[in-house]
Amino acid sequence: MAYVKKNPGKIDYGSAGNASAGHLAMEYLKLVTGMSMTHIPYRGTGPQLTDLLAGRTHASSAGLPALGAHIRAGKLRAIAVGTQQRIAALPDVPTVAEMGFKDFETSQWYGMLAPAGTPADVVKRLQEESFKALKSSSVTERFATDNAVGGGGPSSEFAAFIQREQSIWKDIVKRASITAA
Repeated sequence: MAYVKKNPGKIDYGSAGNASAGHLAMEYLKLVTGMSMTHIPYRGTGPQLTDLLAGRTHASSAGLPALGAHIRAGKLRAIAVGTQQRIAALPDVPTVAEMGFKDFETSQWYGMLAPAGTPADVVKRLQEESFKALKSSSVTERFATDNAVGGGGPSSEFAAFIQREQSIWKDIVKRASITAA
């Protein structure tokens, strides 16, 4: 961070595209740290990773599935993770929160949704089968390879979680002047 702050605008970071998860994460990081970096949007993680590996960009925020092999091979260096806790695959890499930005958190999540008006019995069955799948050894093993964690809960909790996430990211998008175009 000290280097970036001493060299404002000289560091480029790539993302999978405007308003992508990596773009949002890096802009959030810039907001909380006061760093100045230039965003270079790509058309997907692959092209931005190619330029990062070639040294044409200096940083990126992307998931471990895309970056892990390159980190293990010593081609990329993980500086921090955006999750609240360190991740098992990179136990020596601190979280951004550990680096002094206690409320920083950015991680990708996925959920199962159904159209409004879906009958309650259908929603209940989808939830039950999803929870069963999330607890299966094949799913937990697959998730572990991507350092993902299965969760789940009542629809009302998920709806409240989505509302909180929308509020947080709406504020970040507004403060960072992010547009999809």
